[in-house]
Formats: sequence, C-alpha cells, structure tokens
Amino acid sequence: MTQERPLPVALEDGSSVSALLTLPRASKACYVMAHGAGAGMHHPFLHDMAQRLAERRVATLRFQFPSMERGSKRPDAPATAQAAVRAACAAAAAATGLPLVAGGKSFGGRMTSQAQAVSPLPQVAGLAFLGFPLHPAGQPATARGDHLARVTVPMLFVQGTRDKLADPALISGLLASLGPKAGLLAVADADHGFQVPVRSGRTASDVTAEVADGLAAWVERLLA
Repeated sequence: MTQERPLPVALEDGSSVSALLTLPRASKACYVMAHGAGAGMHHPFLHDMAQRLAERRVATLRFQFPSMERGSKRPDAPATAQAAVRAACAAAAAATGLPLVAGGKSFGGRMTSQAQAVSPLPQVAGLAFLGFPLHPAGQPATARGDHLARVTVPMLFVQGTRDKLADPALISGLLASLGPKAGLLAVADADHGFQVPVRSGRTASDVTAEVADGLAAWVERLLA
C-alpha cells in the first residue's frame, strides 16, 4: 500500500512551500525530486515517476520552489532555490527516517547539485538528475557543470539521447572528468522531457518505467 500526503516544507525565512510525500510500504530510500523551471511538482512526468518509484519501494518527496508556489513564471535565484532544496531534504529526512537521494528534473536537479556543492545536504547519499541541463538549447557548453567537481557523493545522470540541453558528447566528457562517482543512464531517442518519437515503438509509460527501473537499481547499488 502506498500513501501520498501533503507535507509542508518550512523555509528558513519563516515561510513554507507545498510538498507531496509518496511513501510506499517497506520503502528503502526517499528521492527528493525537485521540479523543472517551467512546471511544478504536479507535472505529469513527476507524478508518474513518483508512482513508478513507489512500485519499486522508493519513496519520493516532490516540492514547490518558492517562485512556483507564488505562481511566478520567473525561476528563483539560485540561492533561494538551493535553500528550498536544503529545507526539502531536511523535511524528508525528518518525515521518513530513510536514506535520501536528491535531485530532480532539469533546473531542479541543477539547483540540487549546486546546493550539495556548497555544503552537503542532510542525510543525502547521492544525487540523481532527470535531464541535467548542461547548456541552453543550441549553445553547447559545459560551464554549468563546473561545480559538480565539488560534489563528493555519487551521481546518476539520466539523459535522453535527443536532449537539446545536454549534448551527448559533452555529457560523456563531463562524466569522464568526474570519474567513478558519476554514472549515466542514457534513454534512447528521448528528448529533454523524456518524450520519444512514435517510430521508437515505445510509449511515455514505457520510458517512465525504464527511468524508474534504472533509478531504483542505482539506489539499490548505492545503499548496498
């Protein structure tokens, strides 16, 4: 049986943001899953990921960044977003008592990695990125990944091979520079939103299951 319940996350300025804790029975870990810049924690991909991971005994905490909570279309400044990630990790640790993995979709994953690079997140054993946005579309570069050298916990990069925000060759080079602490789950034919063309013969549900399988297996290895 899987429970999903609201779990407000208190921020250091005295305000709070909404969050949803999906907690399956006999959970082995909790994934603090931040949303991307353009959509909040209720985005269908994140909802589906939470359900798929629950089937694999991985709990999730989805939360809103402050700008999304206010209904703003402008993402938070990095310091604000990083503080929200830190607060969400603390809330997940207190609510579940489970080992934590943190990260999330695009902007959310990048802000999580920046927070971890500044100071280790509470009880976080590893970071998992669902489409790390290495560069803007059409502007290949690697500067957005420079801070990852300061991350000491294991990292998993889940990347679509058609992701226009992460050139596959540049991702491969980045992972090589990071060494054995960084791993890659390449999702064939997927774009930045993990959509695949009809000709691939796979559905959105197939892709979500593939990502959940890979992420859950990585969590299992991480905790072993």
